Amino acid sequence: MRITRAGAAVSALAAGALLLSACTSPAQNDEADGNTSPTAATVEPTGSCKPDLGGVETADGNISYSVGEAEFLGYNSNTPETYSTYNTAVTDRLIGGFWYWGVDGSVCRDEAFGTYEAISEDPLQVRYTIADDATWSDGTPITYADFLLDWAAQAITTDGTVTTDGSETALFNHISGLTLGDYVPEGPKADSADAKSFQYDYERVYADWEIQISGPFPAHVVAEQAGVSTEQLVEAIHNLDMSVLQPAAEFWNTGWLSQTPGELPDPALVPVSGPYTFKEGGWVAGQSITLTANENYWGTPAATRELTFRFAPADTHVQALQNGDLDVIEPQATVDTVAQLEAIGSSITITTGQTLTWEHLDFNFGAGPFADSLPLREAFAYCVPRQEIVDNLIKPVDDSAEVMNAREVFPFQDGYDEVVEAAYDGRYDQVDLDQAKAKFEEAGATAPVQVRIGYSAPNPRRAEEVASIKASCDQVGFEVQDVGSADFFDTVLPNGDYEVALFAWAGSGQIASGQNIYSSTGTQNYGKYSDAEVDAAWETLASSADPEVHTEQVKIIEKKLWDTLYGIPLFAHPGVAAYSSTLQNVRDSAAQSGAVWNAEQWSRAS
Repeated sequence: MRITRAGAAVSALAAGALLLSACTSPAQNDEADGNTSPTAATVEPTGSCKPDLGGVETADGNISYSVGEAEFLGYNSNTPETYSTYNTAVTDRLIGGFWYWGVDGSVCRDEAFGTYEAISEDPLQVRYTIADDATWSDGTPITYADFLLDWAAQAITTDGTVTTDGSETALFNHISGLTLGDYVPEGPKADSADAKSFQYDYERVYADWEIQISGPFPAHVVAEQAGVSTEQLVEAIHNLDMSVLQPAAEFWNTGWLSQTPGELPDPALVPVSGPYTFKEGGWVAGQSITLTANENYWGTPAATRELTFRFAPADTHVQALQNGDLDVIEPQATVDTVAQLEAIGSSITITTGQTLTWEHLDFNFGAGPFADSLPLREAFAYCVPRQEIVDNLIKPVDDSAEVMNAREVFPFQDGYDEVVEAAYDGRYDQVDLDQAKAKFEEAGATAPVQVRIGYSAPNPRRAEEVASIKASCDQVGFEVQDVGSADFFDTVLPNGDYEVALFAWAGSGQIASGQNIYSSTGTQNYGKYSDAEVDAAWETLASSADPEVHTEQVKIIEKKLWDTLYGIPLFAHPGVAAYSSTLQNVRDSAAQSGAVWNAEQWSRAS
């Protein structure tokens, strides 16, 4: 399972567009002219974004997919506890917005939802216009009020003030913390609560401004739960009226999270703005959740009426595809998996490619033996067999794979060599047990030092990674323990119950999302790492639209993360997807959204 990176940034070097031209990603998800064909057409894609399928009429039927065995966590995927690929795979079908990720990680516009334009570069001003017919599934228009609430959730502190530097305690439990309020302290401006147009005036430039404004949640629902009208909620946000904002935030934080697996929320609480909605009775705890086409969706309808997400362990996906229990899978790209898929034959279609997802080992700086001992972290880094892991587990699937020596740029992207040369001298490329033992002794450690490596299990490849690390590092004086568990993302990682965490960040063509991971106050900084120089470099990077500034700050960040050994990057994931050959329009993506990114276009051949 991959965790998505909140905010922005996989490769600072991949985003070279000028500020005002960053709006030019093609819009290929326009509203259809009419329901003129019985099913979605098959269109050969020519770009990064969703192709226009022409007239689409929703066909009866069901298509099933799985991101893993993790249970659905709730309608609100913007909390630190729920923001991951397994949950957003579902909620991204429910909540629409101005943009989405293309297959190569580029930003694609959804002009069926609305349009936006940077009308000024200095100061940065962006004008947004919501489509006139854009409505929630309960018939309520999508308006400025929804986006004002989205801003409030990323701006207002528990003290009833707007953040001044993003370091205060947030009133709303938003994955991005107070970042948006830090850049736009005045919030979006509009003529009225029900306005279809609003404007963001940035106090300072934000590198990822184009993706900062995401699909909002329904303000009218939050207002009702807080005991006020939508107009009163808007007024309360403008006036920082905590008598309204506190109950509003309490509902935003908890009211949309699943309390009992298998029990869907009251439909009145979860109107949707995307092509799918919850199917009544469609959640079976521990098994699956089914969505059904949103009949009130104003954009291009879903091609197939039902979409089922099965909670299936990763090691069952290939057999489930062969049996017809799953129609689309994205299994871990292992030699055995590819061989098993190829053996199934022509009843399935296999796609492969490189992805913007990367594997890493992160130290726990909050507690344990590594927290205050750089020599001990160095000892562990010297004994981790990174090249062996890549050679044995990754290269047989992708012969171009290599050990990854950066975090913000990938080996297959331009600029990778430049960053690595500036940041890292190659000392941990090969196992050096003599150096590892010397560092172990320098740390004053007494063998055995217990190292619990946590990851989301079952996961055969990660079990093999841990086994390889144990075989090497136990020779130094460590006692590596495989503590992979099904609740790793839910409890182990957020609670810091590990010495080393093994997982993957899934990203896209962003610029500044690493700030949320590596900065001292980052909400995804699970290991509690802190370094003033890294914090300052992220501030400089995030507040600039200049690609040269991004590059230089990435070099500083990468070098410091190596020098202090935040963690150990391993490899970029190879991508493998497979699907029933009866399906049309399935297209894998290198971005964090995966193959399900265009699920509303999937259909069965007629």
